[in-house]
Amino acid sequence: MKYTIKRLSDAAIEVRISYKLREKYLFLLTSDHHFDSTKCDREKLKKHHDLAKEKEAGIFCFGDLFDVMQGRSDRRGSKGDLRSEYLGGNYYDLVVDDAVDWYSNYADNYILISPGNHETSILKYQETDVIKRLVNGINQTGSAVEIGTYSGWIRFILEQENDNGAVSSFWLFYHHGYGGGGVVTKGVIQTNRKATYLPDASVIVSGHIHESWHVPVVQERIKNNGVPFITKQHHISTPGYKEEYLAHKGWHIERGAPPKPTGGFWMELSLYYKNRARYINYKFYEAD
Repeated sequence: MKYTIKRLSDAAIEVRISYKLREKYLFLLTSDHHFDSTKCDREKLKKHHDLAKEKEAGIFCFGDLFDVMQGRSDRRGSKGDLRSEYLGGNYYDLVVDDAVDWYSNYADNYILISPGNHETSILKYQETDVIKRLVNGINQTGSAVEIGTYSGWIRFILEQENDNGAVSSFWLFYHHGYGGGGVVTKGVIQTNRKATYLPDASVIVSGHIHESWHVPVVQERIKNNGVPFITKQHHISTPGYKEEYLAHKGWHIERGAPPKPTGGFWMELSLYYKNRARYINYKFYEAD
């Protein structure tokens, strides 16, 4: 895939795709890798990253790439959850260096990595920005991965090579996520709330609650000439790669949480024509 990345503001970037008609373009939407946790399903994480590399897909991680809860003064920590390779007085250095080595294998695919609550907690209490250190390390390979904000915007521009440079675009809004998700609602109740205050987003992605769903919200809009039309806003919850249930012990079990899905979401883009007008076709399916 041929694309360029441009910083628009502190909270927004642009991804410009050099598009050819009838081709499809793929992106892997993820969050909550918890890469350094013993509960991270690294086999599945690698499988999806290898597929993205094979398919030349762009990759996003919207927070909690790290777990980083095993620091000396972290009350959330449990030495039973500490991977042996991170056993040392320079715990954070060991974790970040390992992540740089692992994620650099996918440097050409990564577009943006943003912080989640695990990273902002470390910045607040340990005064080190592990996301910035990770991205700076990855970019030593010559890549240009962007650092995102806790929530932000991505403008996708599809510029057609074989249609006189015609351009189609849309906005994706991302937020690491918040709240517990709800055992019954699984966080889906947030879709209609977000639809009211994020009318400019065609796609809204969040993680944090470790749930997996795609919910379209249909809206009526109206053109300046008075003709009404229907739009569809796509809401995605990315589940992450931390499996906490099967151990049958620990914080996840003690609070009565159920089994959670793991994985990410593929976003496939293509263009189609209807009544001489050009439209972007979105397709979302689970990477599980």
